[in-house]
Amino acid sequence: MEAWAERVRDMRGRLGWPQGPVVAQVHGSGAALAFAAPEDQLYTATELNEWAWQAGAADLCTEAGMTLFAPGHAAIWEGEFAAQTLRAMACAEQRPALVALLHAAAERGLPTFMDDDLLSLGAGEGSHVWPMVDLPAPQEVPWDSLHDIPTALVTGSNGKTTTVRLVAAMGAEQRWSCGYNCTDGIFVGGECVEPGDYSGPGGARTVLRHAKVQAAVLEVARGGILRRGLAVHRAKVALVTNISPDHFGEYGVHSLADLADAKLVVARALGPDGLLVINADDVTLEAKCGAMSGAMAWFALEDSHPKLVAHRLSGGSTCGVAKGRLRLHHQGATHDLGSVASMPLTVGGAAAYNIANAAAAALVATALGIQPAHISAVLARFGASRFDNPGRLERWTFEGLTVLMDYAHNPEGLAGLLSLAAAMQPDGRGGGRLGLLLGQAGNRDEAAIRSLARTAAVAGPDLVVLKDLDAYLRGREPGEVPAILKDELLRCGRPEGSLVTLLPELVAARFLLDWARRGDVLVLPVHSLAARESVAAWLDALQSVNWKPGDAFPESS
Repeated sequence: MEAWAERVRDMRGRLGWPQGPVVAQVHGSGAALAFAAPEDQLYTATELNEWAWQAGAADLCTEAGMTLFAPGHAAIWEGEFAAQTLRAMACAEQRPALVALLHAAAERGLPTFMDDDLLSLGAGEGSHVWPMVDLPAPQEVPWDSLHDIPTALVTGSNGKTTTVRLVAAMGAEQRWSCGYNCTDGIFVGGECVEPGDYSGPGGARTVLRHAKVQAAVLEVARGGILRRGLAVHRAKVALVTNISPDHFGEYGVHSLADLADAKLVVARALGPDGLLVINADDVTLEAKCGAMSGAMAWFALEDSHPKLVAHRLSGGSTCGVAKGRLRLHHQGATHDLGSVASMPLTVGGAAAYNIANAAAAALVATALGIQPAHISAVLARFGASRFDNPGRLERWTFEGLTVLMDYAHNPEGLAGLLSLAAAMQPDGRGGGRLGLLLGQAGNRDEAAIRSLARTAAVAGPDLVVLKDLDAYLRGREPGEVPAILKDELLRCGRPEGSLVTLLPELVAARFLLDWARRGDVLVLPVHSLAARESVAAWLDALQSVNWKPGDAFPESS
């Protein structure tokens, strides 16, 4: 790594690039190597990065009596030969017109967004977009028509999409045309512009380039941060909902602390007047953020949390529950946002994780400039219709049978969902049976898959139907993940007869519903958009014909 860093600095000098940070971050399975480079020459920078590593490795190989040959890269045996190759690449890639526009926008305090094909200056309704192949000169840009818009970044392990939708609904209540991106697509003014998983930088750029968007609420997934970075370099508020074990072993993330560092990248987009919203009930985040500089706001389930009390005394913003009511404290004023039990999203106060999401959303919304009355109005109704928050805690009832469908994709999310399911059973746990649909994405390691199974086993489900996640095999063979889940459930003492494997998600859901009886609760974590829409449409169809537990399914379904 020392040889790599030395070559990076030397080659940047040969190319005439400014000297900036050079970072080698060692982690549990290797190292991440990064350095600063001109914005219009990042492909060349990637080649320089690989050349510097290969050249440094070649020296070590020579000392060990070995030879390293790296075809397709700049010459690793002679620095000047490599410099000639990299200079030619840099010359072909550089875009003086792009750099001039970026500098001109920065001088005017305007945000910029670029990808391979497009450059946009300003944001939302205050933006203009040009093809990269036809950029204007700075004097040709209609600068007076360009401006920024209120922007929020939302990340965390669980609750991102629910919180994004809540904040967007609060903005709409204030008569803003809100745009947001999430794992379900890109939405503007309540309408889906593009379905699919758009929780990365591409989705954020699409929202921020839409001419009808007056405020943006952007879901920022871990994978997008680690693969592509942040699309947004300036935001009014950023939220980290929570940190829970997930995706360990990918991109240098091996612990909760590593994951928190990745999520907290969103704080770097905040300007001097920006606000970072953090979950005080999350011990990892509290430890990480306790000494951070910049304006912060804290939320927790209890308004009496010591962190919230201390923060309020110092003039900071908080949100939590006091005597059954959600209290927002901001700029020295206290706002009663309503009875938590009356908020549909909390299911009578039993869904603790949605109480946390409501508190977080309230702080984000108020930081964007949304009035407390609009925040309260949305919390009083959001979640009453399952179409408010598709795929997250959707509920159907059939003559005493309750069906829950949710995105719960990691142990913490599943534990919260199963705890709610137990509370919804008649007379508490034992008033009816619990049926569970269980699967996991193929890119989780075996330890993570087994952890999900152990979480399921703790709830004592009477039947577990194991499935593949449609479109989420991610390199594993069909049935491979269900086999691991089943093995761990058996290790945890679940009876063999209580475990069934049916790989397609809709087939698995039908099996559970055929098994169910009055008083039972079925928990259906469904993840792919297509599968979720199929399951929801089928359940809607059953409800429309007054299907009852124990009845045969209508032929049309």
